Order: sequence, then structure tokens, then C-alpha cells
Amino acid sequence: MPPRDLPTAAGLALGAAADLLLADPRRWHPVAGFGRAAAALERPLWRDSRAAGAAYAGLLTGAATGLGVLLDRGTRGRPAVRTLVTAVATWAVLGGTSLGRAGTAMARTLDAGDLPAARALLPTLAGRDPSGLDVPELARATVESVAENTSDAAVAPLVWGAVAGLPGLLGYRAVNTLDAMVGHRSPRYARFGWAAARTDDVANWLPARLTAALTVATAPLVGGSAPGAWRVWWRDGAAHPSPNAGRCEAALAGALGLRLGGRNVYGSRVEDRPALGNGRAPAAPDVPRAVRLSRAVWAAAAALATAARSRPVP
Repeated sequence: MPPRDLPTAAGLALGAAADLLLADPRRWHPVAGFGRAAAALERPLWRDSRAAGAAYAGLLTGAATGLGVLLDRGTRGRPAVRTLVTAVATWAVLGGTSLGRAGTAMARTLDAGDLPAARALLPTLAGRDPSGLDVPELARATVESVAENTSDAAVAPLVWGAVAGLPGLLGYRAVNTLDAMVGHRSPRYARFGWAAARTDDVANWLPARLTAALTVATAPLVGGSAPGAWRVWWRDGAAHPSPNAGRCEAALAGALGLRLGGRNVYGSRVEDRPALGNGRAPAAPDVPRAVRLSRAVWAAAAALATAARSRPVP
């Protein structure tokens, strides 16, 4: 448990509130800037080698974490500045509200029956090929993405902010961004992206399970089933190929009485994933339900992170 740090706790709360109210910054987003820097660095450093990928990921993650350390040291003894800097950093690294807005946009498009527009929207949520997906499959992809990214985009940054303050916030977002950029399974990144992917797995191990637990706790707030979320999480969560995403998806499937999983196409790669849950297949009206549950989960995580950082340590 970190030492009591009321300015950081206040900053986490204010940053979470800013994300709830404002979503991501529309211009000059720091995470987008980090992504551009990472893409520029990849060009000279890329090799079909795990060692090269580890050096690349270590350099960029170390730089982001180091910036957090400098900000942490520079704001010691200056509580108002610490609160402000932490609030801005928290707002920048959180993506919970933007995730919800993307899901809501998909739900509206599906309700309107505009299949081409819905397929065009899917890349903002998931990496799978949307060209052959119908309405139920687009709904499933969206619900699965909302479940997984509730942890990645919202709960995990808050956990790391509670544990390690500014270095935790910036370091985690660097890890997760690099995983999204180079951590997927493709011929180019199978070896180079290995370190980024494994580091992200480690960083998300605890947040994913906290996300599942909070899904159980908050399911009744959106008309879902807490017992169902618990049962499917423990029964099916480990069946997913990801050590983390399956826990989040299984808990949400159980909470909403759905069945997730199935065939996913990623370019030339096809994955047949086991079923998570034994309910019905998702439909367009389930997307807003998933978004509401996602918001309840990460709002609860923000409250817990703030309380953890505020708690006196004996």
C-alpha cells in the first residue's frame, strides 16, 4: 500500500471527474503524441528480434515512467501543484468516457440499420476485420471491446495511479499504448512486439481481475446479475486466449446474460474462441447496457483508487 498522499488522491479524483465530463482532449492529446514518437522510433530500431523489441519497449516505457518520476519529485511539498499535475495526467491517460461514446455511436448506427457505417466504426473499438460482419457480430465485437477496454483504458490506469502515483499513471499508459501498437500477432511483430505484449499482460493482471470483481459488484446497478457475473467469470474467464481480457468479458457476459466468444478475423489470421457465458448472442440493444455497466465499473474503480491513496498507512 502506498503512503498516504492526499494531493495525489485528489488529483486522481479530479482527473476521473474530468474524463467523465469531458472525455479525451480533442487536440494535442499526450497519448497520441507518445504514439507518434513511438512510431518514429520504431523505424530505425525494428528488427525481427525479441531483444530489439525489448530494448524498444524498455526505452519508451522507461522514458514515460522517468517523466512521471521527475514530475513526482518536482511537486513534492507543493500539494496544490501535485493535485493539478496528477489531475491532468489522470485525465490524459484515462479513456473510459471515450470508450463509452464509441460504443454508444456504434449502438446508434446499428439501431439505424446502417451496416456500412457500423463496419466503418468498428476499428475505433476493435482490431478485427469488420468487412464480413453482420449486425449481431458487430454487436458482439463492440460488447467484447467495451468489456476488455474497461480494464485497459480506465481501471488499470487508476490502479497504477493509486499504487505509484504519477510514474504509475504515465508508465502504465506507455505500456498499454505500445501493446496496442506492436503487441499483436502479425508477421512483423511476432518477435519484435513480444516484450510489449508480455509487459502489458503483467501490468493488467491485477486490474483485469479487479474489473471482473467490480463488474460483479455493480451489475445490479444496471439491471444485471451479480451471481451470473461471478459464476461465468470463475467458470469461463480462463478459457480466453488472453490471460486478462477473458476475465473482463466473462464477467460482463454473465452480468448481462449474454454469450460472447466465437470466430474473430484479424486480416489473414482467424481465431475461434471458446464461448464465454451461456446466454443469448448479443444484439444491438445490449451495447448501451454494456456501456452503462462499464461506466459503473470504472467509476467504482476511481472511488477505490482515491480511497486507497488517501488511506493512512500504520
